[in-house]
Amino acid sequence: MSIFEYNGSAVVAMVGKNCFAIASDRRLGVQLQTIGTDFQRVFKIHDKLYIGLSGLATDAQTLYQRLVFRHKLYQLREERDMKPETFASLVSALLYEKRFGPYFCQPVIAGLGENDEPFICTMDCIGAKELAKDFVVSGTASESLYGACESMYKPDMGPEELFETISQALRASVDRDCLSGWGGYVLVVTPTEVRESVIKGRMD
Repeated sequence: MSIFEYNGSAVVAMVGKNCFAIASDRRLGVQLQTIGTDFQRVFKIHDKLYIGLSGLATDAQTLYQRLVFRHKLYQLREERDMKPETFASLVSALLYEKRFGPYFCQPVIAGLGENDEPFICTMDCIGAKELAKDFVVSGTASESLYGACESMYKPDMGPEELFETISQALRASVDRDCLSGWGGYVLVVTPTEVRESVIKGRMD
């Protein structure tokens, strides 16, 4: 078993019209044993920027703390929040710096940039970025997430439709992966509001 599959995870981000959604499952396991059912994988950097960290749970928490530290330094120096593109480069550099003993995480970054243009990207554990205009996935359920998102996604969705689409894609996908699941956590971010939802799924 790969170290990335040790705790199990499913993270997905999707783009809408001047909005984006990011979602994750809530299961924390040690291989096939479930340890927690309310584990957080999506973290806030600032009001319009979020990061989802799949992979080894301990590394995800450590990496998040380091990213918050680096973002606070940036805020003090620049007196503004980081753009999503800049933050993606920061995460990439931070991961590549540790390439010989990497953080076992695959980040998904989602944010609203200039003119409220949504930005999403993912990367591997050594910071190789993959940009997308529609959706990005990561975690143990990534294969089934790709299939569900490919079939359900359509461009320029509004916040309500985006929420429905990402929720259905996540639920359908984690049911096909025994290492992730136990409901989901969905964030829909628009220029004016952030909507947080906990969705119920199969509890087994």
